[in-house]
Amino acid sequence: MNGWSDRTSYRLELLNSIYNSPITIAVLSVEGHLLDLNQDLSEFFGYSRAEMIGEKFSRWLDPSYYDDGVQAMRSALRGECVSQDIRVVHKSGYPVDLNVTLSPMRQGDGIQGVVLVMQDVTQHKRSLKRNHYLAHYDDMTGLPNRRLFLQYLEDKLREANERGGTLAVCYVDVDRFKLVNASFGRDTGDMLLLLIAARLSEFFRGEGDLARMEGDEFAGILPDIRDEEDLANRMAALLAVFDEPFLLGESPIQVSVSIGIMTSDGAGEDAPLLLKKADTALNKAKENGRNDYHLYSEDIDQQAYHRLTLQHELMKALQNGEFLLHYQPQYDLATGRIVGTEALVRWLHPTRGLVPPGEFIPAAEDSGLIVPLGDWVLEEACRQNKEWQDAGAAPIPVSVNLSVRQFSQRNLIGKIGRVLKATGLDPKCLKLEITESVTMDVERATLFLEQLAELGVGISIDDFGTGYSSFHYLRNFPIGSLKIDRSFVRDIEQDPNDAAIVAAIIAMAHNLRLQVIAEGVETLEQVRFLRSHGCDEMQGYYGSPPLPKAGIESLLFEATSFSC
Repeated sequence: MNGWSDRTSYRLELLNSIYNSPITIAVLSVEGHLLDLNQDLSEFFGYSRAEMIGEKFSRWLDPSYYDDGVQAMRSALRGECVSQDIRVVHKSGYPVDLNVTLSPMRQGDGIQGVVLVMQDVTQHKRSLKRNHYLAHYDDMTGLPNRRLFLQYLEDKLREANERGGTLAVCYVDVDRFKLVNASFGRDTGDMLLLLIAARLSEFFRGEGDLARMEGDEFAGILPDIRDEEDLANRMAALLAVFDEPFLLGESPIQVSVSIGIMTSDGAGEDAPLLLKKADTALNKAKENGRNDYHLYSEDIDQQAYHRLTLQHELMKALQNGEFLLHYQPQYDLATGRIVGTEALVRWLHPTRGLVPPGEFIPAAEDSGLIVPLGDWVLEEACRQNKEWQDAGAAPIPVSVNLSVRQFSQRNLIGKIGRVLKATGLDPKCLKLEITESVTMDVERATLFLEQLAELGVGISIDDFGTGYSSFHYLRNFPIGSLKIDRSFVRDIEQDPNDAAIVAAIIAMAHNLRLQVIAEGVETLEQVRFLRSHGCDEMQGYYGSPPLPKAGIESLLFEATSFSC
């Protein structure tokens, strides 16, 4: 045997090597007494070798593992080799998990004892338990996560279907939670989430009935829904959970939630689909103004699918050049001559024809596509205006609407400057129309508008009177004009209040040395009213509807004017 004199000496040397190795080995008598140890086991048991020899091994077994240990010993005494996880109690009182292999120790035809080979698996089991926890629970709140929630939901859905009952899945989102993080910091935000989780846990009390999905979103299960009235009452109670503010230090923080709901109908729904529909209903609740709940219905899915399809088509339309500009002339009310145009984007869909702006503009804003679309409008309007001027048209400004998302871009001033340089358009022939809402961020608006003024670009407030009206920006921002919203102009002939508002806006603007343009002008009586009150310009169907390139060119080059 490669140097061994005989098989017996080989086995003896092998046994000696194993016995003196780091492997932990113990020998038990047939009665279970500890006869021998190959090393000190104080690390496992807390007892010295001298304290352990002669004692029954079962003495150190955790009571919950006693029967398993005894059964493994009996199997080994019957001649079987057994591997078993057991738990022993350390002398200090804490548990130690061991994996033991029990092998019969034979002599002749009989079994004289049992050999135990032991391995400490405590850390391994803790790691497994930790990994299981991380895979199924939210580490911050301790609530089930999405994976475990879906398992609970499957079980409870099956039980409800078997009983013929109804349950509701609630998808809960904390309204404007990002504002808390921005105002107080993430640490405060995390603490608030813990307090919110605690309140929700008082409402969703069943095991597995509440989970944290992600961020500030939670999901809950309401069992045994009797009818719509019962569901409405429960939702009112859930919303009322947030009536009281949360106290963080000395700062009371008031929050509300939006809730999407999907109820089971016993038709064999699966948990992921129910949760998805509740999430869809949540989006509708947020669209409707937040701090409320919304019950899922099939038309919500159709609307969501339509929005998704529309956004996809919008992206393709940008890539394929399907957008074009129409232009609506702006007239001087004193002379009736065209003194400007407004560029209005239109979408020429390959199969649907012209898509109404009211349909695709909101979708572009929601998806963020309004930024590249707005960039295209700006560049195309400047290019076209310069082309007309080069062909002999009067150098009048073209107005371009600037969306809130565009206004938020840090590089917007540089982008506008590059477009003017690339097209060769005089900055005085570009007017940017902004909404009142962008002026709410006074610091940002001040810097932006001052930089625009340095470029020489005109600035106008669009839809004046419908948003954040403030004398502050009219007095301090470098604004050249404001546009009276069509909702006031429409009824100036019939509504004395609207007539008074329009007259007051014109007078106020002139006192602040601002030009005034009225939009939505459709009748001769409206023109006469505006002229009598000194309004500077008008825009609307009385002068001309928005026109494609060919139509506006005929007006520009023929120098037409309206009459009254």
